Amino acid sequence: MFALRRAALPTMSLARGYASSGNVSALLLVEHKDNKIAASTLNALTAASGLGGSVTALVAGSAPDTVVAEVSKLAGVSKVLVAKDAAFAHTLPESHASLLVETQKKHGFTHLIAAHSAFGKNVLPRAAALLDVAQISDITAIEGADTFVRPIYAGNAIATVKSNDSIKVITVRGTAFPAAGHQDAAAPHEDAPAVGQKDQSEFVSEHMQKSDRPELDSATRVIAGGRGMKSGENFGLLYDMADKIGAAVGASRAAVDAGYVDNSLQIGQTGKIVAPELYVAVGISGAIQHLAGMKDSKTIVAINKDPEAPIFQVADYGLVADLFTAVPELTKKL
Repeated sequence: MFALRRAALPTMSLARGYASSGNVSALLLVEHKDNKIAASTLNALTAASGLGGSVTALVAGSAPDTVVAEVSKLAGVSKVLVAKDAAFAHTLPESHASLLVETQKKHGFTHLIAAHSAFGKNVLPRAAALLDVAQISDITAIEGADTFVRPIYAGNAIATVKSNDSIKVITVRGTAFPAAGHQDAAAPHEDAPAVGQKDQSEFVSEHMQKSDRPELDSATRVIAGGRGMKSGENFGLLYDMADKIGAAVGASRAAVDAGYVDNSLQIGQTGKIVAPELYVAVGISGAIQHLAGMKDSKTIVAINKDPEAPIFQVADYGLVADLFTAVPELTKKL
């Protein structure tokens, strides 16, 4: 359970938590694919280090040796636990949740941490349920070993929550913390506890869209299209511009719901959270749900023919123009 107080409201009485900086021990679940660590895991590691205690990394996979070697040299990691088993080959959430719980029970970790990615959101709530504790999602700041800041109401309010649970299960918003660096000496590693039941679900197949463009989650430049693009074919205008400046392409929920692009490109409250150096919103009105996923971008450029579009209220630069004229002209001059 946890107590809650909201910014600009009277502070509620908060009960004592059980963890303090003196006895904190965090377990970081490492997300990886194709022998590469997910960028958001590096941000989650920085958050875990900010708790003030030791950080142990948990790497699970069928052949995780390459990832283990890289994780052991990340700054802040004191030990790496390795779960090498075919059951972890395809990141099935049930298997990973059981592994987290067994590892916590053996080592007594006070905090279980992962990035607030699709993977983290799939695994940690299951682990929290198995441990019978509250899930603390999408934190953006740490005020203490048991007190955290997280956005609510699509980012329109900021809540400070204090957990009374002896075990904190936390997902971290990657854009709110810098990526962890590396250390010279490699941390030691050992086997993670064995998990008894691992066949609750079965991997059938995976269909991935391959692209040479940067990953949307970690791109420094993002060009996103909305309902104003009018069709999936017109997203070709954005791809042409993206190729010129090395940007990733995203979309609003309206564009995804209309079937213009795949939902893997969705940015917003129910999609991906991004905070690139440059965010270009093309034909996006600026609904609250979309702003929740991109308003932390360093520079926001909006192109929309409606001068009253809400997106202009958060944009650093705005262009009131027909996107079908403006985008090709901009692309030619890049």
